[in-house]
Amino acid sequence: MSAKIRLYVDQPLGQGQSVELTREQARYLFGVMRLSVGGTVALFNGEDGEWLAEVAEAGKRGGVLSCMEQIKPLQLPPDLWLLFAPIKKARTDFIVEKATEMGAARILPVQTEFTNSERIRQDRLQAHAVEAAEQCGGTYVPEVADLQRLERVLDTWPEGRNLMFCDEAEVGSALRLAANEKGQPWAILIGPEGGFSNKERARLNSLPYAHVASLGPRILRADTAAVAALTMWQQALGDWS
Repeated sequence: MSAKIRLYVDQPLGQGQSVELTREQARYLFGVMRLSVGGTVALFNGEDGEWLAEVAEAGKRGGVLSCMEQIKPLQLPPDLWLLFAPIKKARTDFIVEKATEMGAARILPVQTEFTNSERIRQDRLQAHAVEAAEQCGGTYVPEVADLQRLERVLDTWPEGRNLMFCDEAEVGSALRLAANEKGQPWAILIGPEGGFSNKERARLNSLPYAHVASLGPRILRADTAAVAALTMWQQALGDWS
């Protein structure tokens, strides 16, 4: 038995566990997807893997699912953070969605000197991460942090985490990723549409854990750069290789 619908739930999952649906989840399953009692759904919560569940109760304002069996163990992504400067709404949504699909463990919007957006809707971006995980078959949903200033993030940088920062001013600076660095904590930093300021660039270049990388001879849009950088890192050190 299998299920075509995957749903993220913020509840424990296990053999025989009952899962109560929110009004929004019930509307989606029973109103949009037309499921009824006896129908099946694949559930995950980011901790207990993926479970096949059966609809036990179905209503317009709620419902109950019953877990039957685990169909996939928890698959954690590499210990990789993505830091990026928010841009226009739809393109920021795209970055969060693709970072989730490509295996980022944590997503941190940062405000740089040239960042165009001064605020984000953290709850909305977190919902986009959930939707992306549901669509791509992942069993883990990365945390989307609230917007912080880049300088503050660097001031509290955790010991032992490498930082790959992508700078269009460094064309030809290929990042050397050694095989023995696989499994270590990393982060990727994508700058704003206006690039890093001279002050930010000087600080980043002075950090012992920071490694500059070029994404080619052409200047990429921030959302394209995020996908390119994640691809480069995943192929060298992630769970693609």
